Amino acid sequence: MTKLLKLKRNYLLLLFPLSFILILLARKSSYFAEEIYALHIYRYLSQLVAFITGIIPISLAEVLIILIPIILIAIFIRFLIRVIKDKDSRKVYILKGIINVFCTASVVLFSFTLLGGLNYYRYSFSHYSNLEIKKSSLDELFNMTKELANQANELRSQIPEVDENGVFKLSMSKYKLAKETGKAMKRLSEEYPVLGGRYSSPKPVLFSSLMSYTETTGIFIPFTMEANVNVHIPDYSIPATMLHELAHQRGFMREDEANFIAYLAGMCSDKVEIKYSSTMLALIISGNALYRQNPQLYFDIRDTYLEGVIKDLRANNEYWAKYEDTVVSTVSNKINDTYLKANAQSDGVKSYGRMVDLLLAKYRKDQEKN
Repeated sequence: MTKLLKLKRNYLLLLFPLSFILILLARKSSYFAEEIYALHIYRYLSQLVAFITGIIPISLAEVLIILIPIILIAIFIRFLIRVIKDKDSRKVYILKGIINVFCTASVVLFSFTLLGGLNYYRYSFSHYSNLEIKKSSLDELFNMTKELANQANELRSQIPEVDENGVFKLSMSKYKLAKETGKAMKRLSEEYPVLGGRYSSPKPVLFSSLMSYTETTGIFIPFTMEANVNVHIPDYSIPATMLHELAHQRGFMREDEANFIAYLAGMCSDKVEIKYSSTMLALIISGNALYRQNPQLYFDIRDTYLEGVIKDLRANNEYWAKYEDTVVSTVSNKINDTYLKANAQSDGVKSYGRMVDLLLAKYRKDQEKN
């Protein structure tokens, strides 16, 4: 028993308190979270991991998600067989198993903390964008949403391909699109150097249709630094989703900020499909906010949508209607909400709507320039 307790692997248990110390330090000091961790430790570590996993064309995270449960089940069966067969060493095997579980959990927690977890406590993107976040009038929200609608109409009229129903259809492969979104992020980093660095291409998920059952369009996996994208969703939303996940890859974990960065990056692209997708992301979020404040003003703007925009939105609504209120989606949303709140996003899934404040701040800044 004494020999078991002296195993070298037991030192891995020290990663548990070390992780909590780092999290506590980041919570208490945004300077530590930003200047020491985000801009230095994470910046270089994330690019190294992304470079390694980027060599593999498929999603390594997806492969691991499939393999890990199988491996864990095999290990557990092996553990049970040993415990049942070897009665004399049963207590030793059980204690060893418990220690192994805690060692593994300790490594996972520390890896998550080091590979992105502390980014939840860094400075907000508005710190770098010099945007003034403040209360806005209904007129400002209406005018901004109207401008986004005009922008979406103009871009939609330039879309090169549609399907047999007149719905937006990507004219390039998902892998080509992934490279183009990386280029868009690099162009945006010229204005915001904090977004600079090497990006690995977003990766289409093989079992994307299963992601739709969880109402998930994309997911950033910090352990592999991969931006995983559901490519089963309507085409018009795929480019913005890729940009959103790349924003996470650069360390901006808040959902509202990732959406805003996706919009800014999309507008830096020279591909009209990416511009349109990003504009639609901003328009939908702004439109929803306007509808909650004044439905009539929302419909006044919606009446100006081109037929193509309406078809894209209708197709999107019809697609997601198939996955609403299922057991899987309900559980998934609950897990996501708990995860966000556990990582200092007190609004949980509701924090997605806070993008409107950033859009309005940018709108006011642009108006002042003009």
